[in-house]
Amino acid sequence: MLQVAKAALEKEESDTAAEKESYLAEHCPPLSLPHSLQDLQEFCKKLHAKIDVVDEERYDMEVKVQKSSKELEDLNQKIFDLRGKFKRPALRRVRMSADAMLRALLGSKHKVNMELRANLKQVKKEDTDKEKDLRDVGDWRKNIEEKSGMEGRKKMFESEA
Repeated sequence: MLQVAKAALEKEESDTAAEKESYLAEHCPPLSLPHSLQDLQEFCKKLHAKIDVVDEERYDMEVKVQKSSKELEDLNQKIFDLRGKFKRPALRRVRMSADAMLRALLGSKHKVNMELRANLKQVKKEDTDKEKDLRDVGDWRKNIEEKSGMEGRKKMFESEA
């Protein structure tokens, strides 16, 4: 089996070499250099003119390829937009504190501390009159008994006035 494969490879190599020779024979005539200086200069001018033509064709082809590849990208983008499916980039986990991120972004200007507990203001609870009254009331049953009956209502009107 290896011998058959080796023979096939050798045959393929000889075929490609023969194909190359035939292509060169058709498209590239054998080079005949003139012997005089003026003939050599004319020959060089003709070669340069041919090179310029080939370069122009190559440039035109490159522009066409770039234009078509740009159109393909635009069409692919339109397809994704119409489908509504977007590729989400794989996000990497960042092991950096908020302070370190701000320092990296702002440089030496960073003076904000991102520790939330340190930034919280301490609020002292002020005792208001209502809270004092609620504390002084004590048992709610006593308060209701005092307000029950005519005496209790009379006390309510006197305290409001």
